[in-house]
Amino acid sequence: MRRGSMYVKICGLRTAETLDAAVGAGADAVGFVFAPGSPRLIDAESARALAERVPAGVETVGVFRRQPVEEVLATAAAVGLTTVQLHGDESDGDFERLRASGFRTIRAMARDTYLARPSTETDPADRLLIDAPLPGGGTRFDTDALRARPPRGFWLLAGGLDPANVAEAVRSAHPHGVDVSSGVESSRGVKSADLIRRFVEAARKA
Repeated sequence: MRRGSMYVKICGLRTAETLDAAVGAGADAVGFVFAPGSPRLIDAESARALAERVPAGVETVGVFRRQPVEEVLATAAAVGLTTVQLHGDESDGDFERLRASGFRTIRAMARDTYLARPSTETDPADRLLIDAPLPGGGTRFDTDALRARPPRGFWLLAGGLDPANVAEAVRSAHPHGVDVSSGVESSRGVKSADLIRRFVEAARKA
């Protein structure tokens, strides 16, 4: 359920303070990263404790990257997630299996990967997330090509967004939603409650 005109997802949360800030600011979704090697990595037990704080109507999203679908399903169930986001080359069958298990799905891909797909290709994921070449790297990219060929259906823009530039990015690319992680951090992997609140406000004003 969307809580505002622009869908806003705050990803990579690991503390109760920043999760509460995201929910209090009106974020539509909060994300927990389970991809090995990420500076925002969280374990299932800690994520479950945070997910239990999230009110109904706010999505809890698990972010995975090139992990076996059995592992993804087990973690998602253990945490009590509503939504699974996959980064990588996961098959259509993986998304279909996740959806059949009751989870909403997001397929994340780099802009160039998306643009290389046939324009007629359909996707079993509920939503697409168009990201920079290096997810989580805080890098902006040119969205001109996305204006010329926007994704079908509901899609999110990510990659280098922060409170200062999200409004301009929304006006330029016209996504249905935005996703942020490094852009609301005081240092790598450490979220700022103040930056989270400012980001949500700026995205909604756009």
